[in-house]
Amino acid sequence: MTATHGADSEVGRLRTVLLHRPGPELKRLTPRNNDKLLFDGIPWVSRAQDEHDAFAQALRDRDVEVLYLTDLLTETLASADAREAAIAGAMASLHLGDTLRAYLTSALREQSPEELCAFLTAGVRNDEVRGGHGLVTSLLHHDDFLIDPLPNLLFTRDSSVWVRDRVAITSLAMPARERETQLTELIYSRHPRFVGTPAIHGWQREHVEGGDVLLLAPGVVAVGVGERTTPAGAERLARQLFGAGLADTVLAVPITQERATMHLDTVCTMVDVDKIVMYPNVADSLTAIAVTVKDRNGDADADLVLEVAEAQPFLVAAAKAMSIDTLHQIDTGLDPVTAEREQWDDGNNTLALSPRVAVAYERNIETNTRLEEAGIEVVAIAGSELGSGRGGPRCMSCPVLRDPLPSPAG
Repeated sequence: MTATHGADSEVGRLRTVLLHRPGPELKRLTPRNNDKLLFDGIPWVSRAQDEHDAFAQALRDRDVEVLYLTDLLTETLASADAREAAIAGAMASLHLGDTLRAYLTSALREQSPEELCAFLTAGVRNDEVRGGHGLVTSLLHHDDFLIDPLPNLLFTRDSSVWVRDRVAITSLAMPARERETQLTELIYSRHPRFVGTPAIHGWQREHVEGGDVLLLAPGVVAVGVGERTTPAGAERLARQLFGAGLADTVLAVPITQERATMHLDTVCTMVDVDKIVMYPNVADSLTAIAVTVKDRNGDADADLVLEVAEAQPFLVAAAKAMSIDTLHQIDTGLDPVTAEREQWDDGNNTLALSPRVAVAYERNIETNTRLEEAGIEVVAIAGSELGSGRGGPRCMSCPVLRDPLPSPAG
């Protein structure tokens, strides 16, 4: 039977992808709240939509099925149980108070699936409600949000990761993004397309974000540990991957805890089975700690005894785990300044459509030139507005189905 969901690498031919088209939630960004909502600027929303539509079309032109998160969420919210779960998640915030929470819960229950989806993603301001008046509404500013908007839904990579036939529901570290994975989990657990899909991790677990998870090769998973993914999150994910037989080696990769390198995929991404595009300013210092299973003392994931190796240079540890001679590095930029500029503009954040074919932002001219010189076909897209939230083509896409890579013998 042909698989309908799953991935065992970063570069197997992409068949199905989950995107989120920028919507009303981006119009909620202001100079007063954009830092809190993790954007470096206020995007021109209609231009961001045009750029995203062109990105989606570039994928369709390569025979990739494009799924939209809000379409799936709206279809999921047709279920009464799913609606109640979604409303309860949105109402869990401690800043609402009982009077306002009771009013909003009742009001949201009366909405259609489309309207409820809009409120859950674009948020609700204090001046947009007609009831629930009490102490909380009196003390809040008129344009304070009662339900925060989710502008980072654009970056679908972070809230879920497919590893073979299982989906890992991640746990996002920043308060502005906590509800994203609740909605993602709702889709994967209750949408008819995904019912019965085995899932691992979950939004209530230790912090792990999808941008930190790279499927280097079948059975080899790299996990960045830095600003977003915690050491405990990396260990928890490793135990689940080992327990489910999804990985033989997990590489824990420490990365600098700062905005420019918030995820491992802002530093490096795979563009071929043995080629990785990498930010040269960290290439020499990036290390990896190989984790494998030493023994099993019981049936639970917690009973696994892990073997933790000494740190090695990342490229050395990766090649060893992947059972290849060399993982070839493609530098971004020709000098440190250019490299830093293009890394900030997500030059390393490419989305592989198949081996040696990758989507990249057109503005990263030097990086794209280096990719082409290395034999990588670059599908260039505009991203002047899409990049204001610090994310590139990989960040904006969650592969739901990739063709498996052939075995080395095949």
